[in-house]
Amino acid sequence: MKNSKKNILYTLGALSASCFAQNHPNVIMFMVDDMGWQDTSVPFWTECTPFNNLYHTPNMERLAAQGMKFTQAYACSVSSPTRVSFLTGMNAARHRVTNWTLYKNTSTDARNPELEFPEWNVNGITPYGNLERAIWATTLPELLRQSGYHTIHCGKAHFGAIGTPGCDPLNLGFNVNLAGHATGAPGSYLAEDEFGNNTLGPWGVPGLQEFYGSDMFLTEALTQKALRELDKVPNKEPFFLYMSHYAVHAPYKADKRFINKYREQGLNETEAQYAALVEGMDKSLGDIMDYLDMNYLADNTIIIFMSDNGGLSANGRGGEAHTHNRPLASGKGSAYEGGIREPMIVKWPGVTTAASVCNDYLIIEDFFPTILEMTGVKQAKTIQPVDGISFLPLLKQQQVPNGRKLYWHYPNNWGASGPGIGASSTIRKDDWKLVYFHQDGRFELFNIREDIGEHNDLSLQNPQKVKELAKDLEEYLVSIDAQMPTYRSTEKTVPYPYTRLLSR
Repeated sequence: MKNSKKNILYTLGALSASCFAQNHPNVIMFMVDDMGWQDTSVPFWTECTPFNNLYHTPNMERLAAQGMKFTQAYACSVSSPTRVSFLTGMNAARHRVTNWTLYKNTSTDARNPELEFPEWNVNGITPYGNLERAIWATTLPELLRQSGYHTIHCGKAHFGAIGTPGCDPLNLGFNVNLAGHATGAPGSYLAEDEFGNNTLGPWGVPGLQEFYGSDMFLTEALTQKALRELDKVPNKEPFFLYMSHYAVHAPYKADKRFINKYREQGLNETEAQYAALVEGMDKSLGDIMDYLDMNYLADNTIIIFMSDNGGLSANGRGGEAHTHNRPLASGKGSAYEGGIREPMIVKWPGVTTAASVCNDYLIIEDFFPTILEMTGVKQAKTIQPVDGISFLPLLKQQQVPNGRKLYWHYPNNWGASGPGIGASSTIRKDDWKLVYFHQDGRFELFNIREDIGEHNDLSLQNPQKVKELAKDLEEYLVSIDAQMPTYRSTEKTVPYPYTRLLSR
């Protein structure tokens, strides 16, 4: 009788776990690093470009055919701000991790002869409230874990500086951490180089010793580790996999599986290495989708594809170092579209319509409330205020009201040069976008619908629109006490945009 009662309890427990899993879908967040808007055979514009014909990403095509493609998905222009916004739901101006992080209490800002940059949160995220220059926040994976999800981090973290709690994803709500640490780039993509652990510096990718001495490429190694970990998910718990590739970030190495076809097309070695890196990333996506199909998980798993910032671009509007953002202007580090507009696809079985396209805009902090709503995590309490807005209505193809304002704030110096790069604050409202450059105080106004390449600055022709958007932008920055640089010559703080405009 006792055994029978125990079996009944076990059965009820198993049924309860099964029902929980069915009502709480698995989520895979597939994050790519530094991927340009056109670095794929999937066109994210109204027409196919020559760059879409250059790359071979059949699994992105497959995902887009099964789900919804977003043509106006935005992130920050550099890595750490995007990743912190994703984990916290906060706009970068609020969480103040406005540039990329590395060493504790040390800024990564390149020196500017005219501006001194503010003391931003160089230490990244902290799960505790006693770390200086860090944002204390309740993270998305922590909320999911508290709600019964098995949370897995695989790949690039870049959430906190070396030696701080936030540099280890295990401190931020992940049950498992595979190869994530403080740095934002791999020491090497090659196992024969021990993924950079055989050289000086902090860049070596950790936890992949099993592959040393082989011909394994980093993207494939991470994929294999992630799939093995999915096999270990206990008791049919729903899982959240943050599949965060180091690809397609520099420094490049030849992925022998794919590079020859691009060399044969006549690409130079850097371009060929980059194209092979993109295709290897796409293979990872396909391997994960195949795994879900083979294990009967596809119908209850949401896949979200996103990049953390625009592709690395050469100086000059529309020029490229090796990535292709055109028709967007500039690239990584820029306030222009090439720095912040990203390739995004969502597949949610039973919700998204196959091969659908969404042309409404959204921003990276929106992923936080959206994933919580997708997974049925209700009444989530956070330490921090959440700026993001759920984009579930977009996934369900419901009409959303016009007039939403998006904000970017970068009171920093990434270090590169090029169009739109430098300390700035930006607002988008409907089709209008205003960029305020901190150093010289100039404003640039674009109508993005009519001028996606931001070739035509309309600020002189539309002074009232400049005034309206500058006021909206300043009101937001003031409301969250956003940091601004100071002028070296006068030690005065750079004024907010509307104040600057009125002083003319």
